Amino acid sequence: MSTASADEVIADCSDLSQGDLPSEETEVLETVDDAWKSIARDDSTTRVDFGISANKVENTGKLRKDKVKLSVNVVCPSSSNGGGADTGESDAVSNTSNGNGGKSSSVLKPSPSVGATLENHMDSPIGSGSSENSTSSSLIDEAWELLSKSYVYFKGQRVGTIAANDDPGSETLNYNQVFVRDFVPSGLACLMRKDADVEIVKNFLLKTLHLQGWEKRIDNFTLGEGVMPASFKVIQDPIRQKEVLQADFGGSAIGRVAPVDSGFWWIILLRSYTKCTHDYSLSELPEVQRGIRLILNLCLSDGFDTFPTLLCADGCSMIDRRMGVYGYPIEIQALFFFALRCARQLLNSEHDGKELIERIDKRITALSYHMQNYYWLDFTQLNNIYRYKTEEYSHTAVNKFNVIPESIPDWVFEFMPLKGGYFIGNVSPARMDFRWFLVGNCIAILSCLATPAQATAIMDLIEERWTDLIGEMPLKIAYPALEGHEWKNVTGCDPKNTRWSYHNGGSWPASIKTGRPQIAKRAIELIEQRLSKDGWPEYYDGITGRYIGKQARKHQTWSIAGYLVAKLMIENPSNLLIISLEEDKKIAKPRLTRSASWTY
Repeated sequence: MSTASADEVIADCSDLSQGDLPSEETEVLETVDDAWKSIARDDSTTRVDFGISANKVENTGKLRKDKVKLSVNVVCPSSSNGGGADTGESDAVSNTSNGNGGKSSSVLKPSPSVGATLENHMDSPIGSGSSENSTSSSLIDEAWELLSKSYVYFKGQRVGTIAANDDPGSETLNYNQVFVRDFVPSGLACLMRKDADVEIVKNFLLKTLHLQGWEKRIDNFTLGEGVMPASFKVIQDPIRQKEVLQADFGGSAIGRVAPVDSGFWWIILLRSYTKCTHDYSLSELPEVQRGIRLILNLCLSDGFDTFPTLLCADGCSMIDRRMGVYGYPIEIQALFFFALRCARQLLNSEHDGKELIERIDKRITALSYHMQNYYWLDFTQLNNIYRYKTEEYSHTAVNKFNVIPESIPDWVFEFMPLKGGYFIGNVSPARMDFRWFLVGNCIAILSCLATPAQATAIMDLIEERWTDLIGEMPLKIAYPALEGHEWKNVTGCDPKNTRWSYHNGGSWPASIKTGRPQIAKRAIELIEQRLSKDGWPEYYDGITGRYIGKQARKHQTWSIAGYLVAKLMIENPSNLLIISLEEDKKIAKPRLTRSASWTY
């Protein structure tokens, strides 16, 4: 996933207290670029924490150098695990210059994940960057070489990347196909590199759009016209003696579930292509405009829904197996929100476009309110739910979904820190899935579905629960794992999703957008220690992600491309503009009120 922009560490100066000002021993840097350069000078055991000393930030989001200074505290974590490696267990670092008579305090402080406007990054060209050291450079070269070997050609043109280029003796299954969701990090890597490779992204977008127009039939049922394929592959037609494309719309998938997320990823990648190339000719093509409308019509059609969220079946997204995410999973809702905002930028207002844009605006407002109110969980909200009354009949009910407090799992109370929060996995009548899901929370930050305060809280949670969510290989795709009787009931005894494996608590090499570069740097260092030596596996098993997944494929394109995207954004934060969105000030913020269900 994606990493932090340096300018996002900029906080609203009015919120700063004297205690936030840099100490006398702090190195003071004039610009954010200087801060990033200082990170590049640090060795692998150094952690960097940011603070702000400022009087004013101009309304344009530009920093006034005479008024704003960025301080960087360089601290070395203690080697508490014997080997000297930083495993995240020593997050609290002693700071004797805190004005408290030498009393120890934690250096890590909350900083907004969404601060100044993203346009500040445009001062440096998109795609530029350099390697931090020779080891990292050789790893990057290896990743690019492996990515090029994964290219799929159709009639002489590159149209995507296969899911995995595993050992020849391995059973291919569907890993030799181009998956829409899996190609997104590959496409982003191609767009972000110094000499942007836009051709393969454009070819992929057009070919998948062409496949959308096919008749989609499973048994005797025809799927909606706007459904995008989950994957496709190139085969040789023995009769016509030429290459043809063969698409899978869910008919060959495990559980025979249509991919709800494919259409959203396609719109998001189209917006990234347009943002990188500044070429609007592709998105303005009539067939492309029609493809966007078909996808949105599937999601915005009238029905029996009382919520703005999308009702989905298990296995309709990246978690493509039975994992108890049926209903209104966070991943789909965050992608839906992201795709709506991207489509809002891409759609023409001509013909019926104006009406569709109005429907999009209404849905974005309703969806953001719903998610920020009912999916968000922090210590305060957990305490509120714990004290809920039930069986409230009326429009004034606070416990709107009639969640029974006794249904809160015990692990949540230990997992939830005083500082931090996250979007829970699912909310539906009398049901809350309190599990942490990686993709949904990452997309919520990228799309600004999460408010600045919520984005900060998600990063606080990752810092506070580093061992649980990061461990030895970032990041846990879901936490905690389903075990025992619960695993049998929820997964149907799935042999691939055993505890702490694959989708059920497995660790997938990834990095995310954050306002704290030290988190991204530490996470990438962990990845670099293992990925190449282990053969770029698909995922890792175990509570801390120590072991290569028991059924993980080697040379997984997702892992290769994800590493490249993370490195490209760390080296040049302006690349963040290609994938992330800015906060929309027009979207009404939820007004959080005190729970009326509290008892005294």
